[in-house]
Amino acid sequence: IPVLSPDSSSHDAVLSAPAASPADSENLSPDELELLAKLEEQNRLLEADSKSMRSMSGSRRNSGSSLVSSSSASSNLSHLEEDTWILWGRIVNEWEEWRRKKDKLLKELIRKGIPHHFRAIVWQLLGNATDMPVKNQYSELLKMSSPCEKLIRRDIARTYPEHEFFKGQDSLGQEVLFNVMKAYSLVDREVGYCQGSAFIVGLLLMQMPEEEAFCVFVRLMQEYRLRELFKPSMAELGLCIYQFEYLLQEQLPELNVHFRSQSFHTSMYASSWFLTLFLTFLPLPVATRIFDIFMYEGLEIIFRVGLAILQYNQTDLIQLDMEGMSQHFQKVIPHQFDSCPDKLILRAYQVKYNPKRMKKLEKEYTTIKNKEMEEQIEIKRLRTENRLLKQRIETLEKYTEQFVSNLQTELEQSRLREAELLGALKEMQDKVLDLEKRSSCLPDENNLATLQEEVKQMKLRELETLRSFREIGQLHLSALSQHHMSRSSSTGGGGGHWKESPKKNAMNELQDKLMTVRLREAQAQAELREVKLKALQLESQNQIHSKLIGRNEQERSALQDRLQMVANQNKALQAQLNEMKRKQAESDCKSKEEVMAVRLREADSMAAMAELRQKIAELEIQKEEGLIQGQLNHSDSRQYINQLRDQIAELKNEVRQPSPHSHRRAGSHIQVSHLSEMLGWPVFPGVDIPTNSLQGPTVQCSDKLQET
Repeated sequence: IPVLSPDSSSHDAVLSAPAASPADSENLSPDELELLAKLEEQNRLLEADSKSMRSMSGSRRNSGSSLVSSSSASSNLSHLEEDTWILWGRIVNEWEEWRRKKDKLLKELIRKGIPHHFRAIVWQLLGNATDMPVKNQYSELLKMSSPCEKLIRRDIARTYPEHEFFKGQDSLGQEVLFNVMKAYSLVDREVGYCQGSAFIVGLLLMQMPEEEAFCVFVRLMQEYRLRELFKPSMAELGLCIYQFEYLLQEQLPELNVHFRSQSFHTSMYASSWFLTLFLTFLPLPVATRIFDIFMYEGLEIIFRVGLAILQYNQTDLIQLDMEGMSQHFQKVIPHQFDSCPDKLILRAYQVKYNPKRMKKLEKEYTTIKNKEMEEQIEIKRLRTENRLLKQRIETLEKYTEQFVSNLQTELEQSRLREAELLGALKEMQDKVLDLEKRSSCLPDENNLATLQEEVKQMKLRELETLRSFREIGQLHLSALSQHHMSRSSSTGGGGGHWKESPKKNAMNELQDKLMTVRLREAQAQAELREVKLKALQLESQNQIHSKLIGRNEQERSALQDRLQMVANQNKALQAQLNEMKRKQAESDCKSKEEVMAVRLREADSMAAMAELRQKIAELEIQKEEGLIQGQLNHSDSRQYINQLRDQIAELKNEVRQPSPHSHRRAGSHIQVSHLSEMLGWPVFPGVDIPTNSLQGPTVQCSDKLQET
């Protein structure tokens, strides 16, 4: 698109004026109508004056806040131009009075075009940017570094590349443009730098020094909705596209249907119109005329001019496909109004534009976007919750698997220990049986008593033997004494030698008998000794057997204790195994219950959301009915606000009560207020009344209620 400097445009391009609309002409005084007619006559004369056209070409001029002297340029201007200079000089010097008393006439003059040499000061006055505190900070801001410097440097070369002021990599225009963009990126760090804003700053720099251009740009961003357009979210651009689409559908329905059939979206051609104010779409003289009106009337002129362009090209566009329409927008439309920008402006003010309807569209768009944002937030929240629940379920599954594997391991170990204990128990039982068998072979108490009786009888027999030995000894002694007596008697009655031989014989016999008795006595003593030995042996065996019996009894009691201990351990292991199985079953049941509870909570939350949305829709319907029927007036607006607040409070209390579905299921007691806290927005905020209403009080819910 060829871009021209306003410096090279003719004076008739900025002073040529369309006829005032009938509605505006009725409100003007006769003097003002005469002045407008005089200006139109001057414009017609200027069209034929080639010298005046050449006289307006010149270099860029810096302007201040004082009146531009007409005498300094009177030598190069015609008489008609001097009248124009005098008029605008008077307007600048009497600015406040003109804004208060002659606002409609000033509007008509601005629509007809601001003279080039007055644009700088008039733009500053229109934007109220003559005395701004930020101007004193400009030099300090240039000394600082901005994170957007690389982006600004990259786009500067693409800003007005055909204009003499910005040609060349190290040109003055590029340097001052960089300074202004850098300074603003430091003042407003939220916006920083956005592509497209450099064209607006470049147009300002064509008219005024960089400090004044910086102040005007700051005011444009703050007061003319440009800051919302250039924010990273570009929410205001979406609103403008939405409003423009409605106007297109309402006033050019056939073209709108054709655009939709070709998937030729509004943002494809209108985004640059709102972001650069037609500075990159139309030639610079035409775009500058539009910018004059924008400084006074705001974005309304952008909507009007856009619809006028589409209306003018409707017949051609309907016959083209998508690619043809793109070429038409790039090559044909920008040059249609080069020779006569007033034709475009006149068409623009024939477009129907209802500010009240635009405000209503803004509310509708805000409501739609809030609902979309709520849905996105809810979807994001549900996705996050589902992801957390999946992670929790996976964790529970892993924990359950690990717990089950641990239980299986412990079960296997307990079974091994049980098998070992059963083997040990069997061995102990075998030992006990062996000991019982051995103990059965040992003499019991009856046998011991028999042995003791036998020992007593043996002792008695020993005593009887000793007694018999004593009796035998006494018998021997008595026999010897009798033999001695008989021998003595026999010796006294007979001869000696013959009687001695029988005596010897008797002695021999007695000696033999004595020897025999002694032998028997020795045998008896030997037998007695043998009996004593046998008794001692039996007694020692008895003691050994008694000790063995005692030891066996101890071992048997120890084995019984160990058997009891093993049985107790077996019972404990069995109880532990049963407890582990029970815990595993409880864990499985708990995990299933948690999954079911989560699903129930999701169902309850969706039901609660549906109830909320239904009640919000009812509130919206009530609000719209109240606005349409005109139930409110200026006197009872506060009373209606109080009633609306009471209704919202009642709705809060009703919504905060537990959902009836939550009482039917255990573990799913979810309240709507808690749901609202999870969603991150209040249940129902209050209401307010905007103080800047145009006609009558307008009661509307706050943005928070619309978001809800």
